[in-house]
Amino acid sequence: MCGINGIAYSPTSAKHACERQLIAMRDALYHRGPDAGGLYLDGRIGLGHRRLSIVDVAHGAQPMSFGDLTIVYNGEIYDHADSRSELAERGHRFNNRSDTETILHLYAEYGKDCVEHLRGMFAFAIWDKGTGELFIARDRFGVKPLYYSLDEDGSIHFASEIKSLLAAGSVRPEINYKALPDQFANHGTSGDETLFLGVKRLLPGHTLTWKDGRIEIREYWDLKFEPKDETISDREAVEIWLQMFREAVKMRLMADVPLGMFLSGGIDSSAIAAIMSETVDEPIKTFSVAFDEREANELQYARLVSGRFGTDHHEITITPDQFFDELPRLVWHEDEPIGFIASVPLYFVSKLAGDHVKVVLTGEGSDETLAGYGRYAKALQMLSYGKKYEAATPGFVRDAIRGGVAKLPGGIGSKLGRTFLSRDADIVNLFFDNFGVFPRSMQREIFSRDTQSRIGELDPFVLQNGWLKKTDADDLLDRLLYVDTKTYLHELLMKQDQMSMAASIESRVPFLDHRLAGFAARLPRRMKLRGSTTKWILREAMKGILPAEILDRPKMGFPVPVGNWFRGAYKHIVDEYVLSERALARGVFDESAVRSLVARHNAGENHDERIWSLVNFEIWQRQFFDGEAAK
Repeated sequence: MCGINGIAYSPTSAKHACERQLIAMRDALYHRGPDAGGLYLDGRIGLGHRRLSIVDVAHGAQPMSFGDLTIVYNGEIYDHADSRSELAERGHRFNNRSDTETILHLYAEYGKDCVEHLRGMFAFAIWDKGTGELFIARDRFGVKPLYYSLDEDGSIHFASEIKSLLAAGSVRPEINYKALPDQFANHGTSGDETLFLGVKRLLPGHTLTWKDGRIEIREYWDLKFEPKDETISDREAVEIWLQMFREAVKMRLMADVPLGMFLSGGIDSSAIAAIMSETVDEPIKTFSVAFDEREANELQYARLVSGRFGTDHHEITITPDQFFDELPRLVWHEDEPIGFIASVPLYFVSKLAGDHVKVVLTGEGSDETLAGYGRYAKALQMLSYGKKYEAATPGFVRDAIRGGVAKLPGGIGSKLGRTFLSRDADIVNLFFDNFGVFPRSMQREIFSRDTQSRIGELDPFVLQNGWLKKTDADDLLDRLLYVDTKTYLHELLMKQDQMSMAASIESRVPFLDHRLAGFAARLPRRMKLRGSTTKWILREAMKGILPAEILDRPKMGFPVPVGNWFRGAYKHIVDEYVLSERALARGVFDESAVRSLVARHNAGENHDERIWSLVNFEIWQRQFFDGEAAK
């Protein structure tokens, strides 16, 4: 794992790459690669690299060149040895055994189609001095990040993290108001826009080619759900999936340094632990995190799995003080407000792992590819009932019922307000808006008039609608999964990358092997969601391998009791970052709506994620706009 950055000036800019500027960009990413740093300058072009040495530790320094080609690269290509053998048969000769050099030779052989030959996670840039082209690519699911900004003259700056672009001075910290509805509904921005005005992300499965100030962006891969193989039996599907899963885990054990895994005790991480224990000779190193509060402590399940497979197990229990003390620094690492509360304990377990290993495997991606969230079954049921209700009930009756529900008090009105009795029976209303942090109705209240005028049309789900139209999926569940892989999963992967990189360790995600995920996508619905049983094929594959207590336990996510903290001993966090004069004076939010939200939370309603979003947004502004140093 590494950090990359670069500059390409347009011929009309009359600028040359500046070593001092490149170093500032590069060393803003020091945590991503504390082992070494390198630079490449060629007139208008400059490349920088920070290295975390994983494969070919002695010889894999970057930037790396081959003929007219020079690369900076972040990631791991798990099948690069196979590619090297094929390239050697075509006459290529190698100077080391790094996957970095393999990518260079693949580009020399196949050009921009080299991405089709890569199995792994990656973000890289290749400067071709001969053609004058800069080629940038990002892996299929977006496990590795890549951000860029464009000047008016067509010059481009790019980096693994936004803070590197800020260090270059290519953009000034300024709120991208158009992205606020997306940010506050969906835990983070979902498309190529970021919360910083002028900063874009290269979307997963895309490449960007820059030449003489002009860019071309191309999609090279997308998750396909059709055609379905309806003839495959349950047993055949389980056997094939398990074989592919074993291969995906085994491939991600490629390293010349110690590795381990994050073990929550859920079925995803437990399945990885089971397969790893089959593959390696020594006890695998496992790492878990929890809080003292009973409802936020699942260590018993992690210990159960550790005992079953004889792992070398390590745990850390963190306090609320530790949680909030680290929060400002972790917002700096995230570059944007932290969307998921579980990001903070993820950093602590990453830091724990960093004392023992350089690489960990994690269970991200299983829920979005195998229908692991309970909300999928709820949404499908609600949509089915809603269609029948709309077909059988006249519009004026539905309007009257909707008005009656709105007048109901307390929890009853709130619950019914999330059903087809109060919402149109479509995917956006009953799925995305229903499970959003700040749904559309609340956004119209929470944003100030000035903010709403800057935003314009307030539609937090315009991107979700676009993805729904793009997918080839016919099945409704598959359409939901597709959109979540493009949006919700992307934010989870950025959390995983940035929190592990904050501790200078690499995380790998076997469930997102693109061949495994592609096979799962084309399976019939019953292989993923069967009745109320989520991740059916994974549970079947793990029968006889994992303890029943793990197979049968309901999904909990990572419980963090932040809602109780906000209304109790850590109320001062809300007072400072949400209700203070400094926070409210920014004018982004409507003061009365904010005070009402906090008051309702303190009175017993649950608005933990909403208040978390407001707290993080203020910390983010203090970090990047006010220049307030993290601890």
